[in-house]
Amino acid sequence: MGFSVAATFGPHIFFRNCCEKPVNFLSFDHKEGHRVNFKLSEFKPRPRRISACNPEVFQFEERTSPNEVKKDIERCYELIHRLGRGVVYLGSSRMGPSVELKIANLLNCTSWSGAGPGLMDAATKGALQAGKPVGGFKIGKEANEWTATNFHPCLPSETYLTCRFFSARKHGLVDAAVRLDSSDKTAVIALPGGIGTLDEVFEILTLIQLERIGSAFPVPFLLMNYDSFYSKLLEFLDVCEEWGTVAKGEVSSLWKVCDDNSQALAYLEEFYGLSTEKLRHGVRSQSSHRRVS
Repeated sequence: MGFSVAATFGPHIFFRNCCEKPVNFLSFDHKEGHRVNFKLSEFKPRPRRISACNPEVFQFEERTSPNEVKKDIERCYELIHRLGRGVVYLGSSRMGPSVELKIANLLNCTSWSGAGPGLMDAATKGALQAGKPVGGFKIGKEANEWTATNFHPCLPSETYLTCRFFSARKHGLVDAAVRLDSSDKTAVIALPGGIGTLDEVFEILTLIQLERIGSAFPVPFLLMNYDSFYSKLLEFLDVCEEWGTVAKGEVSSLWKVCDDNSQALAYLEEFYGLSTEKLRHGVRSQSSHRRVS
């Protein structure tokens, strides 16, 4: 009787056809010993292609051409062109709401996020509650779990994309915050998050530092240090200054660290020369059940 064994190696899955031969094995009931022999055939590599029963849910294929990534990026740019640039929210897919409704009212622009759960979902719902445009760039895996569907429960299908590649999603999140005109009101708001959030935060921060973000005008970057969430990170950056890996004051000049929502709103108000009086009246008419840190 024969059987097959499969193993992965790089971009391939190898299959071995195994043939059973006379075997000897050690018996626990007797002192007699028996020997087992297996003969394996040569490797037969096959390209890896994995899919679920429902092809609309998952489609994991190796990228075969840089054009596939390019197409993903172009779709992101097309969505931004249609909905408009605005505030980009970076944050955990495992936490609850924050300051999104007030900022949407203050800047009166499109709100963008990764269109996932947690704080990204809070950004979506806050902007929708304020009656402002919302867009998003989903990805197949959030909070270390594969999504069950590409469907978003709150957003119309024409306002978000499900990106195949993380690089395309990042391009979208960066371009959504670009200011091409002095009248453009955009921002990057870094809410509490984990590895994925920090990856996005430092990539955008680096682009701003090197003046490679592609913006004709400065883009305000706010780090929301709720309940000292990012204090240890800020201490680490201070150590980097002591070691000389970053220049003194270099990082602090690239973003504004805010301890609460009022600081964030005051900074954006000053940055864009806006008045929050109209905002205050607007917020009173909104439901007040959302958490304010």
